[in-house]
Amino acid sequence: MTILLTVLGIALFGVGLLISIAWHELGHLSTAKLFGIRVPQYMVGFGPTIWSRHKGETEYGIKAIPMGGYIRMIGMFPPGEDGRIEARSTSPWRGMIEDARSAAFEELKPGDEKRLFYTRKPWKRVIVMFAGPFMNLVLAVAIFLGVAMTFGFAAQTTEVAGVQKCVISQSEKRDTCNAADKVSPAQAAGLKEGDKIVAFNGEPVADWSDLSNHIRETIGPATITVERDGQQQVLKATLAENTVAKKNADGEVVPGEYVPAGYLGFAARTEILPLSFPDSVDRMGDMIQQGAESMIALPSKVPDLWNAAFSDGERKDDSPVGVVGAARISGELLNVDAPTQNIVAMFMMLLAGFNLSLFLFNMLPLLPLDGGHIAGALWESVRRNVARVFRRPDPGPFDVAKLMPVAYVVAGIFICFTLLVLVADVVNPVKIS
Repeated sequence: MTILLTVLGIALFGVGLLISIAWHELGHLSTAKLFGIRVPQYMVGFGPTIWSRHKGETEYGIKAIPMGGYIRMIGMFPPGEDGRIEARSTSPWRGMIEDARSAAFEELKPGDEKRLFYTRKPWKRVIVMFAGPFMNLVLAVAIFLGVAMTFGFAAQTTEVAGVQKCVISQSEKRDTCNAADKVSPAQAAGLKEGDKIVAFNGEPVADWSDLSNHIRETIGPATITVERDGQQQVLKATLAENTVAKKNADGEVVPGEYVPAGYLGFAARTEILPLSFPDSVDRMGDMIQQGAESMIALPSKVPDLWNAAFSDGERKDDSPVGVVGAARISGELLNVDAPTQNIVAMFMMLLAGFNLSLFLFNMLPLLPLDGGHIAGALWESVRRNVARVFRRPDPGPFDVAKLMPVAYVVAGIFICFTLLVLVADVVNPVKIS
């Protein structure tokens, strides 16, 4: 049964991956057709074609390797300075440029002269190239908001899950009390498991964050109002100063950092609670910010990845994960001993994170990524507007093909990084607890 569920989980992720890729390419396809650009091919996957159908002027199909997808638009790059595709050159760099230019004019038919990608205004080209990543962002946001507002996330509440018997500095990371330890204020005040704290020093508390802030700011006498067996009781406590985990401006714990603060001494119960729409949007914004920061930090992850792949280095929880690693996690999810709705929510969040990564990665302003074409179109717009302001001749389309040598270098780096992640995902995978 475990093997069957693992295979099923991997298959489900594969389906989600194909849908995400097809959805991305649909963004490019629909906007390209909207602006009159001819699109000969719409393909999901790479390698040999396993299924295809022609509809109108476009061939729609699925290829054997589900590691990406593409649409082929004619005229992605402008012709050479002589108005034609330039002759072959012995220069390897020039060869790259001419290969890209030649591919851009494949399947050119009579009447296509006005249907070339490069002939469209820069803002239209930006829309066509941005539409693909944007579709992934839309899918990520829709999935995230759906999970957040219907299922929710684990959150600490003001209900007491357990009472600490003594005062122990959190930096010591121990659970047992020593003879020299002082009795915790919660234990001395008579706080019990199951109590729900509704007020602190007479002020109602809205949630755990509010209560936690009150406790941290108080050292000395305080009153704690709790609900116990349907009745409210007021407990008197004398909060101690203790070394506790530091929190950032967003109220999140900063790993490995501690500060002196007020201490009561109890564990808050954790529940899965749905979020309101504003809270869901705010949390989605945090997720996008964290994703962008993780994308910027990718180069710094290479040493740890290398150690995890080729030595006995630890595979950290925030380590980059590729398609293989994500599929393995999906397979593990179906074997988790948890309610079905929890597993479904975790799977959907995995798919949302994957789509968010696709959006962020494709927006990098580097060829051959969508962001590279967007940057080229924006630069062309700047050049033409500057020329218009200073009444200079129109410089014409920006020849993105001249950047193809850089694109090959970027693609080479990406392939090497992908292979490194693949090896790490196979020999030392990230696992869920």
